[in-house]
Formats: sequence, structure tokens, C-alpha cells
Amino acid sequence: MTDRAFSVVRAGALTTVQDLGRPGHAHLGVPRAGALDAPAHRLANRLVGNPASAATLETTLTGCALRVRTATTVAVTGAPCPVTVDGRPAPWGAPVRVPAGAVLDAGPATHGLRSYLAFAGGIDTEPVLGSRAADLLSGLGPDPLTDGAVLPLGDPHGPPAGADAVPHHGPVPELVLPFLPGPRDAWFTDTGLHTLTTGRFLVSPASNRIGLRTEGPSLERARSGELPSEGMPLGALQVPPDGLPVLFLHDHPTTGGYPVIGVVPERCLAPAAQAVPGTPVRFFRMR
Repeated sequence: MTDRAFSVVRAGALTTVQDLGRPGHAHLGVPRAGALDAPAHRLANRLVGNPASAATLETTLTGCALRVRTATTVAVTGAPCPVTVDGRPAPWGAPVRVPAGAVLDAGPATHGLRSYLAFAGGIDTEPVLGSRAADLLSGLGPDPLTDGAVLPLGDPHGPPAGADAVPHHGPVPELVLPFLPGPRDAWFTDTGLHTLTTGRFLVSPASNRIGLRTEGPSLERARSGELPSEGMPLGALQVPPDGLPVLFLHDHPTTGGYPVIGVVPERCLAPAAQAVPGTPVRFFRMR
């Protein structure tokens, strides 16, 4: 193993390697995968001089701790969290030089769910179908991090890019999701459609990288039964038999038989990556 690597001291609740995913393989049954909060992933890479396509770590709620084998530059973005190097405070949202042998600790998120750790040179695991992203549904890509695991780093691409101000979503008091109706909105009554845009929904604790599940009023159906399996895009609002909409995220199945009442545009999905369980959700129809 090259010296350009890090070992996992604390893997956290769920930490995965992610990049921009592997689009274009849905016909093979392979989901997109990739960073749920793509803007945070891109920013972390920019801060350490990487292209946006470089692989980062995506943590979930509790962060992670890593020991680098060689001096490197790291940046942490996404959900704000305390950052330390060998126990000493370090900045969040800025390039941090980490000496060889030191432990970088990205602590629990102070708000939001997912933080992103970029290393100069990116994480250099073996690509699968052109991507290093871990896909929890299909099992493609590297496994989620475990304590003691060692992951390789690539060669640095260029000097880190500084930033005077680092954008982040901040606490999400309400997740507002615009959607385009269809293709199966006709499977719901006018009352069901009205419930979707006026009902009080909450983010369910059962949410994950596959989909953001909701709690709230059930959407009334106009038709019984289910569809033959059909393609499911990223951002689909699928409604299973319990009537509660599920927002399909990056590890979603590529086909499904429950009706899709609408689709949330990809550009509007990043806030869903940071919405903690219990966050109010409001859907509104795009004109």
C-alpha cells in the first residue's frame, strides 16, 4: 500500500466513498449513486484543488476520524461539524494541512446530516463502471468504511483554492420540494393531489440514500392495483400502498411498480440530503 493513504480510526454511523456517480447505466439496472449533496461535494474538492469528479467521503450524522499516512490537505463541507487535527481545533469549510501520522476528526453534525471530506488528489479506490461511488442498493463500489480499513489517495492535482465565504444550507426548518406532476398523477384523486400540496408531511427516520420517506396523510388513490414495472428517474415521488410519498435519491432502484405522482428536479435535491428526521416537508407543483 502506498504512503498516499489513510486508515480509518472511527468509521462513524455510515461513511461512504462518493463522487458524481455513474449516470447512464439505468438500462442495466445500475442506479446513479454519487454524493447526495453534490454542491457540498464539489465545494470540498475545489477547496483542496481537485476536479469535481474526484472521490470524497460522505459521512452520516456522526462524522468519522482518519489517520493520514502522508501530509495532505483536507477540507470538510456539507453539514457543519467540529473539525480537529490530533485534538486541536481546525476550520470547517477551509483547506486544512494535516501532517503525516495525524488524526483528522470530523465530529457529529451540529445541524444537517451529511458532511463531505475531500483530500488533495482524491480517494483512489478502483473505479466500477467509471465511478468510485459506493452504491448501497446494488453493492457496486467500495464498501462503507469500517474501523481499521485503509484507503488509497491519488496524487494532488493542484494548489488548494481558498474561499472568503463558504455556502452551506444551514438548518433546514422546512424541506420545500417542487415537483413536476406525472407520469402517473392520474392514478390519484383530486383529493389525493390536493393532499400532496397542502398536507403536513415529516421526514421519516426510515429515510436513507435510497429514498427520503415521509410521514403524514395518505394520498387517496383513484385506481387500485399496481403498474407493471417501469423506469424510475432520480427525484421520482413514488407512492407505495400506504399512500405516503417516497422521494427517490441517488441509490434508488431503476424500476418500480408503484405509481409516480411527480418528479422533483435534480437541482432541487441537495437540501433533502441534509434534512434530519422530523423535518417538515412541503411539496408544491411547478408551473
